[in-house]
Amino acid sequence: MTSVAIIDYGMGNLRSVAKAIEHVAPGHEVFVTSDPARVAAAERVVFPGQGAMPDCMRELDARGLRPAVRAAAAEKPFLGICIGQQMLFQHSAEGDVPGLGILSGEVVRFPETGMFAADGSRLKVPHMGWNEVRQCGPHPMWDGIPDGERFYFVHSYFVVPAEASLTAAETDYGVRFTSAVARANIFAAQFHPEKSAAAGLRLLANFIRWQP
Repeated sequence: MTSVAIIDYGMGNLRSVAKAIEHVAPGHEVFVTSDPARVAAAERVVFPGQGAMPDCMRELDARGLRPAVRAAAAEKPFLGICIGQQMLFQHSAEGDVPGLGILSGEVVRFPETGMFAADGSRLKVPHMGWNEVRQCGPHPMWDGIPDGERFYFVHSYFVVPAEASLTAAETDYGVRFTSAVARANIFAAQFHPEKSAAAGLRLLANFIRWQP
């Protein structure tokens, strides 16, 4: 039985993430926690989040979870979701705040102007809804997921990795942006697998099986 900790730092409804993982991991221990000791004891860690980057970083530190997140990202299968992906990087333009610095790169906002779809229609920010995710290469987390599969997004900011090798997938929304990153035991996505129907459930099931 695998134990999976979903880190709760007070930002976002985490029950949908927990329910989705419980669905694909029957018989495994899945729990939501803000206890650094429980995060440290878990075999796998999920780091989700919703809201503004400054609030997320503040609440993470208020609960004393920064060391636990850094330790988990260094040594065990680790899945970042949405803001949980952005917080892994060095700096965010949202509020001009530093992130955790686990991965090299920046978090930037979609352009204010000049955002158009292929048919010429103007694109709105935030990017909200289903969009194609183009895989940049093979990875165990993509097992059974076709290249170009659609996932669900809700965001105004996205990561710009300093190293091209970090990018695991890209998506087009006015600009081409990194929609998933991977390095060693870390996989993180801008989209929400828990809201992405069968493809999202497959990604979560792959995370339960993944042996970095």
